Amino acid sequence: MDRVVLGFDEIREGDADKVGKKCANLGELTYAGFRVPPGFAVSLAGYSRFMNETGVRARIEDYLASFHADPNKTADMPLYEEASAVIRGMVEEAAMPADMETEIRERYQALCEEACLADLSVATRSAGPASHPGQYESYLHIKGADAVVAGVRRVWSSTFNQRSLIARARQGLDVAYDPIGVAVLRMVEAKAAGVMFTTNPGDGDAGKIYLEANWGLGESVVSGEVTPDSFLVAKADGEIIERHVSRKAMWFVPDPETGRVGFCEVPDDMKNASTLTDDELREIARVGALIEKHFGVPQDIEWAVALGAELPESVMFLQTRPQKNIIEKKGATDRLLDFIIRDFEF
Repeated sequence: MDRVVLGFDEIREGDADKVGKKCANLGELTYAGFRVPPGFAVSLAGYSRFMNETGVRARIEDYLASFHADPNKTADMPLYEEASAVIRGMVEEAAMPADMETEIRERYQALCEEACLADLSVATRSAGPASHPGQYESYLHIKGADAVVAGVRRVWSSTFNQRSLIARARQGLDVAYDPIGVAVLRMVEAKAAGVMFTTNPGDGDAGKIYLEANWGLGESVVSGEVTPDSFLVAKADGEIIERHVSRKAMWFVPDPETGRVGFCEVPDDMKNASTLTDDELREIARVGALIEKHFGVPQDIEWAVALGAELPESVMFLQTRPQKNIIEKKGATDRLLDFIIRDFEF
């Protein structure tokens, strides 16, 4: 029987088909010695066991046998929304196989003991075997073993959210079954967080690293809900080439009373301040270049700067994947031709 739960230190880049790309890359970062929050992966085999042994897969197939809707018709979108609610209820209400639940609880308890905390705050993040950014869901600041087990089920159920059902229906894939992995990792209490592209997406220059940052958790940057600070750093020597500090009205942080995360107003004295010091910026870019070198291709990296820690330990790396849609860098002659053509167009 395939193993269901594996520590990041047991996973490598080539294990994406077993644990999902996000988990596999976190394992590779861990193996290579980069600063990754501690955690573990629940494998695709865990999803399969849960769906089959609990009978949830059969129940979903029975339900969908009488479901008729066209994924290309706007008028049928409410039918997919209704189906999603029904199916997600089936997944989230089913009990896990006992041995699987026990192992998840034990792994979570080990993280708590390592952190010397009774109820460590973790995230349960989706990890598909193929990249589908934004399709599945992740859950932040989960505390307690019961909540972690429920969080894993919620990530599994996100394979049946409306957009996922429609995407599979349009592609002719199995709507009732879509195995993914789950990453369970310690939350970083972030002062600031964001994304980094190790090749400048603006002009395709591999010698420049582009970063975006906001106060708090990185979801505010990834979601596009705010205008983040942006920076351009020379890969060779860490020179800060460009710096654009925006007015940051909102940040994504946990509510101090409820613990739930969401958008809140940034304190007035922080709205126009740079999210990163020069030293933090250079350290993030420095390690980004090393991560790119390790994987051998330009990377799209999520990072966070932890509160209450000193550089370089304060900088943590939460995810990496190959950078996509890199434009070809143009030489001086091509840039001159572009300028002449634009001039003649007017």
